[in-house]
Amino acid sequence: MKSNQLYKGSLATIVLKLLEDHGRMYGYQITREVKKISGGEFKITEGALYPMLHKLEAEGLLTVEMEMSGNRMRKYYSLTRNGKKEVVNKLSEMQEFIKNMQNLLNPGIETA
Repeated sequence: MKSNQLYKGSLATIVLKLLEDHGRMYGYQITREVKKISGGEFKITEGALYPMLHKLEAEGLLTVEMEMSGNRMRKYYSLTRNGKKEVVNKLSEMQEFIKNMQNLLNPGIETA
């Protein structure tokens, strides 16, 4: 993909879904997983990821645990109870958005 602009509005949903799937992750691990899942098409920069993680934490959707890994401290993020509920909401919103985009881009084709 030539531009990541389409993904930027979906970053919170992507992060929340990854944490739902993996339990807990640290920042660099999130960026690697997104790159892997997207076949290299979507790369999250630190400048986009960490502000989003801090925002989700401030909203009470993530908890943070500090843990030593080798000789460095890592911050692990995981979902709170409210974060788990928000994943469901965000995925529902995303599915509705995709359906509406399909309707706009392909008028006359029925979508389920």
